Amino acid sequence: MRPTTLIRLLTASLMVLGALFIFRGLLQSETTQTQTTLATRSIPTHPHPPPHHTPPPQIYDPYPPGILPPDLNAELARVVQEVDFIENRAIQRMNSLQPPIKTGQPPILQNTGTEAVEILGELMQYDKNISPNRNSACASCHMPYVAFSGPIPSVNLTMIAYPGTVHFRAGKRTAQRYTYAPFFPVLQYNEEQGLFFGGNFWDSRATGYLLRNPDAHQAQGPPVDTQEMGNPDTACIAYKLKQSVYRPLFELVWGEGSLDIHFPGNTETICATPGGAAAFHGDTTPVNLNREGRLKADEAYNHWGQSLDAYEQSVQVSAFSSKFDAYLKGNYTLTPTEQAGYDLFRGKANCNSCHLDGRGTALTPGQSDNSMAAQVNPLFTCFGSANEGLPLNPRNAFFYQTTPDYLGFIGNPLGFGYRDLGLGTFLRSGFGSWPNPNITWRQFAPLTDGQMQVSSARNVAMVPPQCPTTEAPGPYFQKEFFHNGYIKSLKQLVHFYNTRDKPGFAYNVTSGHCPEGTIEKVDCWPMPEVPNNVDMTTGNLGLTDGEEDQVVAFLQTLTDGFTRPYPNLDTFTGTCMSGGSASTQGNEFLIPTPPLPPCAPEVCGVSPTPSPNPIP
Repeated sequence: MRPTTLIRLLTASLMVLGALFIFRGLLQSETTQTQTTLATRSIPTHPHPPPHHTPPPQIYDPYPPGILPPDLNAELARVVQEVDFIENRAIQRMNSLQPPIKTGQPPILQNTGTEAVEILGELMQYDKNISPNRNSACASCHMPYVAFSGPIPSVNLTMIAYPGTVHFRAGKRTAQRYTYAPFFPVLQYNEEQGLFFGGNFWDSRATGYLLRNPDAHQAQGPPVDTQEMGNPDTACIAYKLKQSVYRPLFELVWGEGSLDIHFPGNTETICATPGGAAAFHGDTTPVNLNREGRLKADEAYNHWGQSLDAYEQSVQVSAFSSKFDAYLKGNYTLTPTEQAGYDLFRGKANCNSCHLDGRGTALTPGQSDNSMAAQVNPLFTCFGSANEGLPLNPRNAFFYQTTPDYLGFIGNPLGFGYRDLGLGTFLRSGFGSWPNPNITWRQFAPLTDGQMQVSSARNVAMVPPQCPTTEAPGPYFQKEFFHNGYIKSLKQLVHFYNTRDKPGFAYNVTSGHCPEGTIEKVDCWPMPEVPNNVDMTTGNLGLTDGEEDQVVAFLQTLTDGFTRPYPNLDTFTGTCMSGGSASTQGNEFLIPTPPLPPCAPEVCGVSPTPSPNPIP
């Protein structure tokens, strides 16, 4: 589908949302246009157009005014251009690669085998032809200039989750950062601690149980997720890999003939139909392959995940090139503000109890640990999960997808009856998650309700160079934090940990209903979406306003690209925002939470049900 056709269709649809003009004025007043455009760069056009033109899909728009940002069409088109630009860079690297030599027992791709598989994964990352409408790559939601998280500031402010191949189906969570995800171990229940560690994604659904690699397992999710790339069958990925410009590289890495699969004549039509369509009547393997073909397609899909993991584990993505890494080597001295923030991080602020830096957390005021680091590649995570008590965010587009789209698909029949129980829902094989491969874990679901993965704190502050911070007044790049995007700045994030349970700050209200005389996210925190199992190691830390700022300054030292350039950090062609205060950043876009129905039985009525208290 041609981008210009898509943009005209999307623009016509969004014009119906006349009430959105209030956001347009605000965004324009707060942004400054960057000067670099892809049009000025001498890069060839995309090298592999779709083999068959498919008719433009109809627009799915179940949202009330104000949920979709007014610049969504233009921003989606911008990201497509950036994706194509980076993909062409990767194709140039592929074409200049000296082929490895397959030799030895076991066979090894000697000399350039590592580079070959990493380039292959990179090409997959930026290939939008993998999606049914050939308009959505993995990178559409995960771009390098924001540590492979969400690349559209207005989406981060408004609808939270990113639209996939069907505009505008959207998922239910923020686009989690890729960086350092490959280092998470296979999900395991630690009986002694009574805790889960490992896995990938917010709810740890990508256990790695089969490939023994959670990151590769997670990479297998988005291509067939109904809200994301939306392929109706994993075999569609093998079909499109067979058509791809990088097929020779795939077969070099994974074996000659690995994509020699006989696909039936209707495969193109099937694979151009986004998953979840009523046409398939729940069939998850509508591509009719024989046993040998299905076996090869499944193996190719495993290699898809493994190749993407190779790219994400490479120094292009997980680089260990931050100020902090230079500090551990003795090549950088933290500024007084950064050092004060680091001392707070592993002391009074208690961040280091979950985001481990390889040292202890026993510092008291006036102390400073100047010993040699016990670990010089700390990942700033404990690999565990925690319920931080985030309020329900009514801006999440997922809540509104209660009506069928043009394919008869309903993204969220539960509406506002949905509650995100995170790890607890996954252990129950529940609504909106993946099947749990270990039945013995199911019993622990009530103890994990509301828990989300403790992501690495590395690169939490990464932004494009022309928008040098996440914090207002900027110029800044608007990001979103935590699984539901409720927090809009690192200042708010630290303030939340600091004051969530402070007397006079917690209110029994939902977001958008803080009492008169209070300011949400400043001196009013709405009640948790999931009140069970809230982590109490933070919440009333006693930090001053200045100490919060110092912690933010330290978090910014964890951004890669200090000791050597971070690849593709220069590809952002959008706008920076400016003005306002980091303390209230994004509050202009708060909307009142509607009266909430009880948690739907499809979520909270699944055995073993939440305890000790039901989820309201």
